[in-house]
Amino acid sequence: MQTNHTFHIPVMGTGFTLDTPLKVSPYGMDSVVSIVDDVLIENLRKAYCEKFELPYQAITNKIEDFRAKRITSYLNLLQELAGKKFKQIKDSTMETSQEIKTYFNMLPDSSVLKQKFIELISQNTTWNEIRNWADQHISMGSIDVNIMTKLDKANYKEGEQLPNQFNDAHAALRGFAQSNLESSVILSAGMNPRLYSYIENFDDFYPDQKGYIKKKIVIKVSDYRSALIQGKFLAKKGLWVSEYRIESGLNCGGHAFATDGYLMGPILQEFKDNRQDLIETVYGILDGALADRNKIQPTEKLALKITAQGGVGTEEEHKFLIDHYGIDSVGWGSPFLLVPEATTVDDTTLNKLAKATEKDLYLSNISPLGVPFNNLKDNSKDLEKDQKIQSGRPGSACPKEFLALNNEYADKTMCTASRQYQRNKIKELEQEDLSPNSYKRKLQSIVEKACLCMGLGAATEQMIGNKEERSVKGVSICPGPNMAYFSKIMSLSEITDHIYGRIDMISNHARPHMFLKELKLYADHLKKKIDETQGELNKRQEKSLLTFTKNMREGIDYYQQLFTKMKDQFKSSRSSMLNDLQSYTMHLEYLESKIKNSGKIN
Repeated sequence: MQTNHTFHIPVMGTGFTLDTPLKVSPYGMDSVVSIVDDVLIENLRKAYCEKFELPYQAITNKIEDFRAKRITSYLNLLQELAGKKFKQIKDSTMETSQEIKTYFNMLPDSSVLKQKFIELISQNTTWNEIRNWADQHISMGSIDVNIMTKLDKANYKEGEQLPNQFNDAHAALRGFAQSNLESSVILSAGMNPRLYSYIENFDDFYPDQKGYIKKKIVIKVSDYRSALIQGKFLAKKGLWVSEYRIESGLNCGGHAFATDGYLMGPILQEFKDNRQDLIETVYGILDGALADRNKIQPTEKLALKITAQGGVGTEEEHKFLIDHYGIDSVGWGSPFLLVPEATTVDDTTLNKLAKATEKDLYLSNISPLGVPFNNLKDNSKDLEKDQKIQSGRPGSACPKEFLALNNEYADKTMCTASRQYQRNKIKELEQEDLSPNSYKRKLQSIVEKACLCMGLGAATEQMIGNKEERSVKGVSICPGPNMAYFSKIMSLSEITDHIYGRIDMISNHARPHMFLKELKLYADHLKKKIDETQGELNKRQEKSLLTFTKNMREGIDYYQQLFTKMKDQFKSSRSSMLNDLQSYTMHLEYLESKIKNSGKIN
């Protein structure tokens, strides 16, 4: 059996999709939960045990390996509760048949299962026969997990650093590995060789004779080269990457990992052109590694998926990615933040998201990771942060410490959003002989960091009514630029109908094509990089910026050829898209000349 939807719901923050599988998996939809915040996870497990009157035993931080055990217990609970809901759908009687009809109604019209269901209904087949057929053919959506590989902070007990396996990401991986789930771990934010090597310790990540892998590895990548490097690294350990998840560098939510000007269209094309080479190259390494380790060597080739996400917003774009590039599933993220049936967002933030325009969504420097972070203007966490700055007490308490990765001041690392770190930096700043403008600029760069550990989970804490957690009022949220074009709070049926082209939920029809939106974001990013040099470039900077423009130019050339050749897609907008590409070509030429004319060889 296989999931018949052609989209998946990516991870969003630490809390917004933490219980999404419970809501959508029974309807056959794949989704991803973050397993960063074990404190939030434990609080949510307690709340759901109380709601469904299940026995609950707290896993306190005094218990050995508490982080992994919390994650394992929560994932098992998710599977149990989603499984019960799915069984209720399959066991529907004629009187309670609406749930199973909803399951099939939300499938794409092209689904063979949906067509068969409609056929059975039209033939006046008995409900018992329909139910028995459905029981054999429908399936739950996958309950996948995400680990941001950079969040692998070392942990301590009684002042002594614990072994690497108790690092944050290692413990999260172990929590997933020891769970009952048959699903995937999505590894994002780059390669962590030590963490990747740790996967070898768990049998569930290895294939059986028929090629079945209970726990699959998914790598989130921004280009083909990265996929090949990481795939080969893991294959040498006998581990197969079952899916490469391509994400736009800038046209996405959360942290933004910009490429060196490589655009999504050409990246997708490279995966399409080299898909078979990727499979054969990596599988050749894997086969030898499995033999060397005396592991089972499957008799059948292992499956490989290529998926994509970042800025898709229409059925036409969705279908184009699948048909033209052979994408196996398309990620729809930010629009689902407006779907209370799928994600957990507090009412205040939900209404701000619905009203957000392009100007309200921006790439910020608020993340303690030092990576650009998509942000919503005037979110309640930033307002809370600004109040602390104005009161002369910038920074936050740091009760969770998941982003405490800076080691400037002590043996134990700190978060750059913490009050202690910012106090230290401000004291240093006051010792410098700076002009008022320079002082103000540097001060802002210190105090603008936000406590994302608390902010990204605050809506979930509010939902479960947790009164124990400190500072849970302010909500941080990280929608992508695509959010500007959706302004209606939607039901789960409405968003799926939009994805499959049965209705149109876009409010702002001035929305550009996803490729052109990303192109604009990269042009803005390049201009900002040039402006930051203040007109003085050394040889290394000039070379880097010219490489960036070269890659963008090649991307524009690719799009011009692509859109010119297309006859059946984007008929109504193809002419304007080609005109926009010509404008971006001229803008890029201007930026390139600015780089060359301002470069000073040092």
